[in-house]
Amino acid sequence: MDMLTVIGHVEAIFRYPVKSMACEPLQIANLGWHGLDGDRRLAFRRMDDRSGMPWLTASKLPDLLRFTPHCFEANTPGDLPTHVRTPDGTEMPVFGEHLATEVSRRCGAPVQMMHLRSGIFDEASISVIASDTVREIGRLAGRDLDVRRFRPNVVVRLLRPVPLQEDEWLRGELSFGDGEDAPAIAVTMRDIRCSMVNLDPDSASSAREVMKAIVRANQNTAGIYCTVTRIGQLAVGQNIFLRAAGPL
Repeated sequence: MDMLTVIGHVEAIFRYPVKSMACEPLQIANLGWHGLDGDRRLAFRRMDDRSGMPWLTASKLPDLLRFTPHCFEANTPGDLPTHVRTPDGTEMPVFGEHLATEVSRRCGAPVQMMHLRSGIFDEASISVIASDTVREIGRLAGRDLDVRRFRPNVVVRLLRPVPLQEDEWLRGELSFGDGEDAPAIAVTMRDIRCSMVNLDPDSASSAREVMKAIVRANQNTAGIYCTVTRIGQLAVGQNIFLRAAGPL
């Protein structure tokens, strides 16, 4: 039988109800076949963009990070937000005309809020990074970095505090708990970073030294992408086990 090795525990869980908007920290989250319930199910589509990826992101409109989705009503279908708080503090319905108009004004092009039930992901439905990796990149960049810059779903507090060890987990499987029915994810690829890591999650101001540090440290990758192999519940504090990949 394959050996399970404990590598650390869940330090934080984040979901992003609207693509590129502010994150929502969670203590408990349901892991389904399309990632965390309610994660990136909504996104603004740039209506004049005919490409295969027409979604408006913070790389094109950094201020998008300062919009905060949340629910006024409990038990909304699919954990979808009902409202968005704009950077100036105004509350707007998530599917309302006023929000679309405000975002269109800021980005200079018409947008429309879209709902995709299986999520709107760049590469994979789950992203993971270790807090030690974030600290090491911050050390190289000469600044204290907020983990939210990296837009992870799961932050790992490592048992063996060696940064960038996520690369060692490629082709393996991470499980949250050691039971046979514990939720699990397969590690599929390294997370190639873009300029969004330069953006402060609160002010949206840019610091180019962050991405430069990732290029120096690890060929512009930090963290990993994963796909879901067993559904279940994730919780902050859960032990994380690695089933390493066999030889090629």
